[in-house]
Amino acid sequence: MKPAIAYIRVSKPRQGRSGLGLEAQQTSIALFCEVEGFALQATFTEVETGKGFDALERRPQLAAALADAKKLKCAVIVAKLDRLSRDVAFIAVLMAQRVPFIVTELGIDADPFMLHIYAAVAEKERRMIAERTKLALGAAKARGVKLGGLNAQGIKNRDAAKERAQALLPILGELNGMSARAIAAQLNVRNVPTPNGGPWYAATVIRVQRRLEVGL
Repeated sequence: MKPAIAYIRVSKPRQGRSGLGLEAQQTSIALFCEVEGFALQATFTEVETGKGFDALERRPQLAAALADAKKLKCAVIVAKLDRLSRDVAFIAVLMAQRVPFIVTELGIDADPFMLHIYAAVAEKERRMIAERTKLALGAAKARGVKLGGLNAQGIKNRDAAKERAQALLPILGELNGMSARAIAAQLNVRNVPTPNGGPWYAATVIRVQRRLEVGL
């Protein structure tokens, strides 16, 4: 088994207290390590924003994960690239640390160059989404639509659902080709949690698969 360090991050204190997001990342990393033959030596968990090229100064757990990885001469594993940062400049800073980073949703073969490309594309996409959202909200306000309330909550719920679905990508890829009913059975056997804490059903699996297909 190859040694590795796990790094998990959420950006809001509420997520850290509730475990929302943390558990999904832990599951994704654990499944990836099982499939790829890694043995986690330590897991570092942080509740801090990923914004800014100087974010490493505000993220002691990431700095500690890097230090341990250097000592063990091993990789740092994260569930998603944006758990490291949403900033391309910061990703470049991390790559300069000469510690291998593995992103479970991108696979073991994603090298530093590919991580830069993915980060740049994601950053541009976020800017475009923000601009489209701003224009859409402005148009809705001009039509007299009351903004906020349930609309804002709906956006939060959508983003949380997307994050949970993305965390399941590794195991869904492993079970690809099986029926939704068989996948649900496997998820229950492996004690993979559902969003509401109940058992998996074929309908639940199909809903997650559709969310991943349309990127919602």
